Amino acid sequence: MRIGVITGSGSYDWPHLEGAAERTVVTDHGAVAVTEGRLGHAEIVQLSRHGAGHHRLSSHVDHKANLAALLACKAEALVSFTVCGSLDPDLRPGSLVVFDDLYFPANRLPDGTACTWYDTPGEAGRGHWIFDRPFSEPLRQALITAAGQTGVPVATRGVYGHVDGPRFNSRPEVAALAAAGVSAVSQTAGPEVVLAGEAELPMALVGFVTDYANGVAAEPEPVQALLDRMAASKEVFAALAGHALPALDSVSAAGFVYRFGA
Repeated sequence: MRIGVITGSGSYDWPHLEGAAERTVVTDHGAVAVTEGRLGHAEIVQLSRHGAGHHRLSSHVDHKANLAALLACKAEALVSFTVCGSLDPDLRPGSLVVFDDLYFPANRLPDGTACTWYDTPGEAGRGHWIFDRPFSEPLRQALITAAGQTGVPVATRGVYGHVDGPRFNSRPEVAALAAAGVSAVSQTAGPEVVLAGEAELPMALVGFVTDYANGVAAEPEPVQALLDRMAASKEVFAALAGHALPALDSVSAAGFVYRFGA
């Protein structure tokens, strides 16, 4: 199976890929650097959403180009990894969470435009992505099973909240998100979920908790603790991928797109 992998802060390259080779994929939305290789029987197409050295802040990420590149590379599924801040006192720093729902009411790309492939009125194939849960359940279950082999605590459910960056959130903002049921937040994965869904590409999203969001803990940790966990996330995510992806078979997408003029 050919699997797209998007990595985030702290994971600018991807360890343990067999036969890794870099190339640039040119799409209608821009050029994207990808690394292709293998994990056992799985063919991997990995890209770093921020680029080497964190070249792009969250407000600079070109999500359409990234997803278009993976689709051009014939990815049959997508696993996105993100470091995140916990809004749930029971979801502790150093834990994994395999998200099962999404909070992204703005539905906007970093440039402020609507997060959708359907930009043109009357365009053939335009439609509405309709779903119960936004993530591929077979893919989620494969990751949950594999997470048990990493030695890292894992939450098997959680609501991912997308927040705009690059600044972190205030205490009232965090409280409002928690009241909406959000488990953890980061600044990049919401558009990936939506664009994958509209492309009917099976997707799962995994977070590694680096810290508690503002006001969740009684006392904030030093920023260095967040940075240390961010650096550790690379090997944690790589270990999870190494256990889950080689054995992955066909998986189904979440929901469907009701199309007009297809």
